[in-house]
Amino acid sequence: MSDLRSLYQEIILEHNKNPRNFRKMPEASRILEGYNPLCGDHYTLYLKIIDDTIADISFEGSGCAISKASASVMTTLLKGKTKTEAEKIFETFHSLVTGELKDVSFETLGKLGAFGGVSEFPARVKCASLAWHTMHNALDAKTDLVSTE
Repeated sequence: MSDLRSLYQEIILEHNKNPRNFRKMPEASRILEGYNPLCGDHYTLYLKIIDDTIADISFEGSGCAISKASASVMTTLLKGKTKTEAEKIFETFHSLVTGELKDVSFETLGKLGAFGGVSEFPARVKCASLAWHTMHNALDAKTDLVSTE
Protein backbone atom coordinates (compact mmCIF):
# COMPACT_ATOMS: atom_id res chain seq x y z
CA MET A 1 0.00 0.00 0.00
CA SER A 2 2.87 2.40 0.72
CA ASP A 3 4.25 1.83 -2.80
CA LEU A 4 0.87 2.80 -4.24
CA ARG A 5 0.67 5.87 -2.00
CA SER A 6 4.16 6.90 -3.15
CA LEU A 7 3.11 6.49 -6.78
CA TYR A 8 0.04 8.66 -6.20
CA GLN A 9 2.12 11.34 -4.48
CA GLU A 10 4.54 11.24 -7.39
CA ILE A 11 1.70 11.75 -9.89
CA ILE A 12 0.37 14.76 -7.97
CA LEU A 13 3.81 16.32 -7.57
CA GLU A 14 4.71 15.75 -11.24
CA HIS A 15 1.46 17.24 -12.57
CA ASN A 16 1.81 20.22 -10.23
CA LYS A 17 5.40 20.88 -11.27
CA ASN A 18 4.80 20.24 -15.00
CA PRO A 19 1.08 20.71 -15.62
CA ARG A 20 -0.20 19.38 -18.92
CA ASN A 21 -2.34 21.59 -21.18
CA PHE A 22 -1.53 24.67 -19.10
CA ARG A 23 -2.17 27.39 -21.66
CA LYS A 24 -4.69 29.85 -22.96
CA MET A 25 -6.74 28.62 -25.89
CA PRO A 26 -7.88 31.52 -28.13
CA GLU A 27 -9.99 29.23 -30.35
CA ALA A 28 -11.96 27.73 -27.42
CA SER A 29 -15.69 27.33 -27.93
CA ARG A 30 -16.32 27.49 -24.18
CA ILE A 31 -14.43 29.39 -21.50
CA LEU A 32 -15.34 29.26 -17.83
CA GLU A 33 -13.72 30.38 -14.60
CA GLY A 34 -13.60 28.41 -11.37
CA TYR A 35 -12.74 29.88 -7.98
CA ASN A 36 -12.22 28.46 -4.51
CA PRO A 37 -12.46 31.43 -2.11
CA LEU A 38 -11.42 29.25 0.84
CA CYS A 39 -7.86 28.79 -0.42
CA GLY A 40 -7.64 31.10 -3.43
CA ASP A 41 -7.48 28.53 -6.25
CA HIS A 42 -8.56 30.32 -9.42
CA TYR A 43 -8.52 28.76 -12.88
CA THR A 44 -9.87 29.48 -16.33
CA LEU A 45 -10.86 26.40 -18.26
CA TYR A 46 -10.91 26.31 -22.06
CA LEU A 47 -12.84 23.74 -24.09
CA LYS A 48 -12.95 23.27 -27.83
CA ILE A 49 -15.92 21.09 -28.63
CA ILE A 50 -16.41 19.70 -32.11
CA ASP A 51 -19.28 17.33 -32.92
CA ASP A 52 -19.99 16.54 -29.25
CA THR A 53 -16.33 15.68 -28.63
CA ILE A 54 -13.74 17.53 -26.55
CA ALA A 55 -11.26 18.24 -29.34
CA ASP A 56 -9.04 20.24 -27.01
CA ILE A 57 -9.01 21.27 -23.35
CA SER A 58 -6.65 23.48 -21.41
CA PHE A 59 -6.46 25.68 -18.33
CA GLU A 60 -4.55 28.54 -16.82
CA GLY A 61 -4.47 30.22 -13.44
CA SER A 62 -3.06 29.41 -10.04
CA GLY A 63 -3.74 27.29 -7.02
CA CYS A 64 -2.42 24.69 -4.65
CA ALA A 65 -0.61 21.54 -5.78
CA ILE A 66 -3.73 19.38 -5.55
CA SER A 67 -5.91 21.73 -7.60
CA LYS A 68 -3.29 22.22 -10.31
CA ALA A 69 -2.46 18.51 -10.52
CA SER A 70 -6.16 17.65 -10.65
CA ALA A 71 -6.76 20.10 -13.51
CA SER A 72 -3.72 18.75 -15.36
CA VAL A 73 -4.75 15.10 -15.01
CA MET A 74 -8.32 16.01 -15.98
CA THR A 75 -7.21 17.65 -19.22
CA THR A 76 -5.08 14.66 -20.22
CA LEU A 77 -7.94 12.25 -19.54
CA LEU A 78 -10.71 14.20 -21.25
CA LYS A 79 -9.07 15.29 -24.50
CA GLY A 80 -10.71 13.36 -27.31
CA LYS A 81 -13.60 12.12 -25.17
CA THR A 82 -17.26 12.69 -25.96
CA LYS A 83 -19.37 14.75 -23.59
CA THR A 84 -21.01 11.56 -22.33
CA GLU A 85 -17.64 9.92 -21.66
CA ALA A 86 -16.40 13.07 -19.90
CA GLU A 87 -19.49 13.12 -17.66
CA LYS A 88 -18.91 9.47 -16.68
CA ILE A 89 -15.30 10.22 -15.77
CA PHE A 90 -16.49 13.29 -13.80
CA GLU A 91 -18.92 11.12 -11.82
CA THR A 92 -16.19 8.57 -11.06
CA PHE A 93 -13.81 11.30 -9.95
CA HIS A 94 -16.46 12.96 -7.78
CA SER A 95 -17.32 9.64 -6.11
CA LEU A 96 -13.62 9.01 -5.48
CA VAL A 97 -12.77 12.35 -3.84
CA THR A 98 -15.93 12.43 -1.72
CA GLY A 99 -15.20 8.94 -0.37
CA GLU A 100 -18.19 7.22 -1.98
CA LEU A 101 -15.93 5.08 -4.16
CA LYS A 102 -13.60 2.86 -2.13
CA ASP A 103 -11.31 -0.10 -2.65
CA VAL A 104 -10.50 0.49 -6.29
CA SER A 105 -7.28 -0.50 -7.98
CA PHE A 106 -4.77 1.53 -9.95
CA GLU A 107 -5.59 -0.64 -12.96
CA THR A 108 -9.21 0.52 -12.72
CA LEU A 109 -8.67 4.25 -12.16
CA GLY A 110 -5.17 4.95 -13.44
CA LYS A 111 -4.00 8.44 -12.55
CA LEU A 112 -7.41 9.35 -11.12
CA GLY A 113 -6.58 7.04 -8.24
CA ALA A 114 -3.97 9.54 -7.08
CA PHE A 115 -6.80 11.66 -5.70
CA GLY A 116 -8.41 8.89 -3.63
CA GLY A 117 -6.73 10.04 -0.43
CA VAL A 118 -8.25 13.50 -0.78
CA SER A 119 -11.50 12.23 0.76
CA GLU A 120 -9.68 12.00 4.10
CA PHE A 121 -9.20 15.79 4.05
CA PRO A 122 -12.57 17.52 3.50
CA ALA A 123 -11.02 20.95 2.86
CA ARG A 124 -8.96 19.45 0.03
CA VAL A 125 -11.98 17.92 -1.73
CA LYS A 126 -12.87 21.40 -3.00
CA CYS A 127 -9.31 21.91 -4.24
CA ALA A 128 -9.29 18.63 -6.15
CA SER A 129 -12.76 19.06 -7.62
CA LEU A 130 -12.67 22.74 -8.67
CA ALA A 131 -11.48 22.14 -12.25
CA TRP A 132 -13.82 19.18 -12.61
CA HIS A 133 -16.91 21.15 -11.58
CA THR A 134 -15.81 23.94 -13.90
CA MET A 135 -15.53 21.45 -16.76
CA HIS A 136 -18.91 19.94 -15.89
CA ASN A 137 -20.58 23.37 -16.04
CA ALA A 138 -18.75 24.28 -19.25
CA LEU A 139 -20.05 21.11 -20.92
CA ASP A 140 -23.56 22.24 -19.93
CA ALA A 141 -22.81 25.62 -21.59
CA LYS A 142 -23.15 27.46 -18.26
CA THR A 143 -21.42 30.81 -18.10
CA ASP A 144 -21.48 31.78 -14.41
CA LEU A 145 -18.32 31.65 -12.32
CA VAL A 146 -18.00 28.25 -10.65
CA SER A 147 -17.40 28.60 -6.93
CA THR A 148 -16.73 25.91 -4.34
CA GLU A 149 -18.75 27.86 -1.79
